[in-house]
Amino acid sequence: MGICISTASHEIHAVYFANENVVHYQDNNNGAYGNQQVGSVYSQQGSKGLNQDSAILYQGYGVENGAFGGVFDGHGENGHIVSKLVMNKLPSLLLKLILFLPKITSPKQNVADKNFNKWKEACLSSFKVMDKVIKSLEKLDCSCSGTTAVVAIKQDDDLIIANLGDSRAVLGRKTEEGVIEAVQLTTDLKPSLPSEAERIRKCDGRVLALKEEPHIQRVWLPHRDAPGLAMSRAFGDFMLKDYGIISKPDVSYHHISPNDQFIVLATDGVWDVLSNDDVVSIVGAANSAAAASEAVVEASVDAWKQKFPNSKRDDCAVICLFLQQQYVSPANST
Repeated sequence: MGICISTASHEIHAVYFANENVVHYQDNNNGAYGNQQVGSVYSQQGSKGLNQDSAILYQGYGVENGAFGGVFDGHGENGHIVSKLVMNKLPSLLLKLILFLPKITSPKQNVADKNFNKWKEACLSSFKVMDKVIKSLEKLDCSCSGTTAVVAIKQDDDLIIANLGDSRAVLGRKTEEGVIEAVQLTTDLKPSLPSEAERIRKCDGRVLALKEEPHIQRVWLPHRDAPGLAMSRAFGDFMLKDYGIISKPDVSYHHISPNDQFIVLATDGVWDVLSNDDVVSIVGAANSAAAASEAVVEASVDAWKQKFPNSKRDDCAVICLFLQQQYVSPANST
């Protein structure tokens, strides 16, 4: 079943998570939202084998009007274990670090800056600790296994995003015309990015594409054609940690405005076949917060069948977190 974290004054009201093709819900919510579900989680196995995607959404995280969402895309032989481990450990690790970080008292910083810097430090520290925890597991070989992570932390009107790898966060924002537009909040951290490739090559790692898949840049050892990792940052993958693969997330801040309607976190199984605009349109047309993530996954599965009928379909995991308590989708506005 679900899990409920309590650290000092921080109590989680509800948690929704998806792993191994099952969506779990635990609702202890007696806070500001009442019985309102502010988001949803959904994951579906592809056609490659075990579902290595994991996703989790906490309601009432850190503060009463807070939330935590994270999707984790495992890869390699033990990727499904790593993604589930990070899903279960990272949220509580972040909260513990926040409690013990010293308060920022600089008069030159406003409250939003102080909050962001505090959470940024906690993200950087927790991701570093999480990678060490994975490495310390003697019975789990993660030399060529790991997971990506994209995490969204909502604290009232502050939104902190921590991204590691090629999963993605996209915001749905209402324009002056009443149309919901897509705003990408993260950069897909792949070896094809010049800055990422430069770091890897400076560490003697190789970045190149195979002849049979010239559109995918991969990371290789200096003198061996292995392992061919298709992302530039990840938990695990310790064979490549001396050659430019890092577990340091890209952390960014967004102030939530009244026009910001929802945020979507998804693994690359979704973004490989659907555009940002596609996904935002699907979520905007969903009948409820509870149905939104499943609608995106179902559209992704259909798109895989149409675009890549002869390829093995990737796993898909989606979180939809609605940012306005009174949000009404266009599908229900008439």
